[in-house]
Amino acid sequence: MLWSLIKIIAFVAIVTGLTFGSIYLLESEGGVMLTVGGVEYSLGPFQTALALAALVATVWVGIKLLGFLVAVLKFLNGDETAISRYFDRNREQKGYQALSDSVMALASGEGRIAMDKARRAERLLMKPQLTNLIVAQAAEMHGDAKKAEETYKKLLNDESTRFVGVRGLMKQKLAAGDTDVALKLAENAFALKPRHEEVQDTLLRLQTESKDWKGARGTLNAKLRHGNLPRDVHRRRDAVLALSEAKDVMAEDTTIEAQEQAIEANRLSPDLIPAAVLAARGYIEKGKARYATRLLKKAWDTQPHPDLAAAFAEIAPDETPEARIKRFSALIKTTAEHDESKMLMAELYIAAEDFPAARRALGDLVEGAATQRVLTIMAAVERGEGSSDAVVKGFLAKALSAPRGPQWVCDNCGHIHAEWAPTCETCHSFDTLSWVAPPEVEGQSQASAAMLPLIIGALEDHSEKSSVEDAEEVSDADDQVVEGSAVEAEVATPEAERKSA
Repeated sequence: MLWSLIKIIAFVAIVTGLTFGSIYLLESEGGVMLTVGGVEYSLGPFQTALALAALVATVWVGIKLLGFLVAVLKFLNGDETAISRYFDRNREQKGYQALSDSVMALASGEGRIAMDKARRAERLLMKPQLTNLIVAQAAEMHGDAKKAEETYKKLLNDESTRFVGVRGLMKQKLAAGDTDVALKLAENAFALKPRHEEVQDTLLRLQTESKDWKGARGTLNAKLRHGNLPRDVHRRRDAVLALSEAKDVMAEDTTIEAQEQAIEANRLSPDLIPAAVLAARGYIEKGKARYATRLLKKAWDTQPHPDLAAAFAEIAPDETPEARIKRFSALIKTTAEHDESKMLMAELYIAAEDFPAARRALGDLVEGAATQRVLTIMAAVERGEGSSDAVVKGFLAKALSAPRGPQWVCDNCGHIHAEWAPTCETCHSFDTLSWVAPPEVEGQSQASAAMLPLIIGALEDHSEKSSVEDAEEVSDADDQVVEGSAVEAEVATPEAERKSA
């Protein structure tokens, strides 16, 4: 609206200026005298201005005629397109100007103007490979997904623009949530341009989401081959994919192949805990306890973890608690001061009913790093040493507000997983799970801490008035607490001894 008003005002101003200029020239005196062939011609100011305009027009027409004459001569000389090029030259200039305007409008975020200019450029240039991409991107910017899809499909017909069309359709399907079609389009785009980094990343993400581990490993190798991925990162992620493939193979009951895949994953990345556990269990099934022991010790030295301890216990499932303590002491020899090692040994001593040793094994964890697991272990120790119910319940009550301890946490979105997975179940990012302590919810922790005096006070009152039935209930609850502590609930105590207990 404002632009139209400006154009009208400019037109009126130009007409007004020409009118007043003509009147001024007509009323002016003097002029120009020309002598042509002995004849003198006197021209007034207005006539002189008209003569100059006519001269400029004549020169311009002469140049055009001269260009046309050159084109005719070229045509007569055998150039069959000379005359057509002469008439097309002006149209091409306008077309390229419209194309330039459409690109500028697209960069400025004016989708509708970019579409209009691109359509005009297409009519003038008749080169859709130059204009269709701008039309498609402008349609996306304007929110016209249907028009954008139609234009991208047109690009598929030309060999030089096929990749652009496939990539554009792939991004549209991703935006619409149609991952199955997007995966097929990503595979086609990767076949057209294997070196394209964005297509590699998109294809890898879609393959991991669809659990196509073998295809993902091929894409990962292509990223390494084309220099789009550091070698150390490639080894780590290839190990994650090999581990995921091994788990799927194990689900199909093909044990030997699963064991080989797990061992391969552990070879690629020895610090990958799930790979070490799966490979160790493969060795155990083959009767190669020495290989399993060496593998688990190497992984434990890198990152102590309850799953490694559980797999280490499976090497000798029928050993006595004392023998197990001795064997595990060799496992934690180099990491004796690690929190996981202290909690592991405390749980093993509880299984052996050596409660003073369990207390010594915990060390200063109760005061320094009191997680829910530490306080639960301490409650079991107090119970085993014959402390009052109030003391045992006090530790259990403190566990309500204690940190959870290390968990499988996504580095990208912070989501906590119950077990390791190659991709985050929330943000679907690949290889982002780390065994770390998750951030605590401040409001929840404060609320739990505020309840502690009430819980402990109620427990003390109940302890003073306890009956025989209440004592039995407390004993049952405490037995469940002892049974629920981490690794040893499953593997620390041999099956026969658990039954006898």
